[in-house]
Amino acid sequence: MANQQRRRLLKAGLFGLAALPFGMGAMTRQAFAADLPMLPEDNPQAKALHYKHDATQVNHPKYQEGQACHNCMFFKPGNNGCALFPANSVNPDGWCQSWTKKPG
Repeated sequence: MANQQRRRLLKAGLFGLAALPFGMGAMTRQAFAADLPMLPEDNPQAKALHYKHDATQVNHPKYQEGQACHNCMFFKPGNNGCALFPANSVNPDGWCQSWTKKPG
């Protein structure tokens, strides 16, 4: 009896896993690229990472000319998002101390 329950659970799990791509297809691309509110510089996490909307105004020892959000590996151009600030968008010409060169 326990084997039958285990089999039913396994089948249900596999069915759910197989149906996942169909459910994802129902969501529009726009839902993933939803407009995010702009990250304010006074946000606690932004302050901790020394985020500035304008990279040319940065006064930080780690900053080097040419570094900006748009050429950082964490930047998401589809919605001006950033992996470090998932609830907000950032200025493509901004900068924070976690800037890391985009590969390639």
